[in-house]
Amino acid sequence: MTLEQAALLILLVAMLFLFSLDRLRMEVISIGGLLAGYVLGLYPADSIFAGFASPVVVTVVEILLIVQVLARTKLFDSLAERFVASGLSHFRVITGISALTGFISIFMNNIGAFAISLPLALRLSTLMSIPRRQLVMPISFAALLGGLVSLIGTPANLLVSDALEKTTGKGFRFFDFAYVGLPVAITGILLIALIVQRLFSEPDEATELPASPARRIVVERSIPEHSPLVGVTLAQCPERFGIQPHALIRDRAFVFGPLQQSVIQPGDILLAQGADLVFADLAASQALVPDAHPHGLQPDFVSIEAVVMPESTVVGSRIASLEVFRARGVTVSALSMRSPRIEGRFADLQLSIGDILVLEGPKAAIAEALEECECLPLASAAPSPGSSASWQPFAIFACGVVASAFGLRPDIALAFVVLALALPGYLNIRHAMADLNWPIIIMLAAMIPIGQAVATTGTAETIAAWLSLAFPISHPLWGIALVLFLAMTLTPFVNNATVAIVLAPIALEFARAGQQPPQAYLIAVAAGASQDFLTPFGHHNNTLSMSIGNYRFGDFLRAGWPLTLAGYIVTLILIAVFWL
Repeated sequence: MTLEQAALLILLVAMLFLFSLDRLRMEVISIGGLLAGYVLGLYPADSIFAGFASPVVVTVVEILLIVQVLARTKLFDSLAERFVASGLSHFRVITGISALTGFISIFMNNIGAFAISLPLALRLSTLMSIPRRQLVMPISFAALLGGLVSLIGTPANLLVSDALEKTTGKGFRFFDFAYVGLPVAITGILLIALIVQRLFSEPDEATELPASPARRIVVERSIPEHSPLVGVTLAQCPERFGIQPHALIRDRAFVFGPLQQSVIQPGDILLAQGADLVFADLAASQALVPDAHPHGLQPDFVSIEAVVMPESTVVGSRIASLEVFRARGVTVSALSMRSPRIEGRFADLQLSIGDILVLEGPKAAIAEALEECECLPLASAAPSPGSSASWQPFAIFACGVVASAFGLRPDIALAFVVLALALPGYLNIRHAMADLNWPIIIMLAAMIPIGQAVATTGTAETIAAWLSLAFPISHPLWGIALVLFLAMTLTPFVNNATVAIVLAPIALEFARAGQQPPQAYLIAVAAGASQDFLTPFGHHNNTLSMSIGNYRFGDFLRAGWPLTLAGYIVTLILIAVFWL
């Protein structure tokens, strides 16, 4: 092994480790790794920013622009009433909405498909008394499975197609992934629909109180003079009132000391965590009183839940700094957090992806603020400007998909779609570019030169040689089984685009060593990188579903391992049948 190869391996391991920790922003890690690779001499200066001009990155940007238009249309809203009127069983409803999500995900990125289907799933949970936990996880997994079917379904597919084109001169066609992806998606959707009904059979509070589903929230409330909490110590709060206190504020100062000696007095402010239904009961009995809202008596005053999406501009912000809400007279009354750390006061809490805000204020103001900060409402809000049930954007997009399927390069076909949406005013490119999920785009563009260095430095050949000592990779099924295993092992901890970038050169070297078609190995990389069902942090969809569905970490392991095992076996068999 050369010094250059050793440096690249150390850089890749360090970046994968930092990605898995989820402590630093992904774009910061990617740019740092990109510059470190240049300093180490892994690629010349002219190649540092070559990833930003890659057709893969351009295609992802175009898809994200198109998704903004499709997500604003309300074409799918009437489907909820049709599901209800059909009288289908819960299993068929779960399967149906999962299949719909998977179908949408064939033609757009996974997060966009999940965001479009989520309001429909929550509406069905309310109308049909289906536990929310039986609907949210299946559509999250279905969005990942649908991405397996087409060239543009997920960035991993675009990346392996790009690697194949650079090796053979011709990339994958639009639906080449469907030979493996479609059967795997159908199997996975049916399996998860069966699994969730067994794992989450108990009815949740969301079916009983659809406007206020039960979940653990953090609030800051005042203690009135005649509250039953007066005279109670903080240590007694969990047992007597079902809430976990985190801070007691008196005369604008924190009350410090042992919980057994901290006695609540009238006028104190309590920062606590517990079930939202518990806080609702305490508010109704005047035990804990929220601050009066200035718009509380207006007829359009509402309370709406919204989830912080990966592209939300409020990620990393503290509640006190959310000017997007304050300027419109909207307050954050409660917060359901992913982070277990609660420090300071309520206004000091920092938002992360998947957190759920409880917003109070005028309905139109909340809708406007949520659109500006790219948060997704979980309850009906006022329609945003440009929302419609128009079919024209879908027809324009369908034309682009057909053109790509018949051989036109995806980046060129989708460029025509963007232009066709912009001319009649469906898409405002200037505003849409500002709303893009830039961290994902920057990460993808920055990782491309590093991934190419794996091939150009001979690192892929070295890794393949090492693995050949332990596995007979010259036999195609062994080599493909190993590549698929590596991809499915890495993707729960690292995003699928990074997995594809790192493993594609290694897969090509496996194919060369075994004198086998490279397409089979690259299909294994793409399929394995997208089957991420074991953790809530491997993909943003799972992170969002964990908060919205109120799942625990172990729920993903219990529901995900059968899908992972079945996906591995079915993928391996289908690759052997169609690509060897």
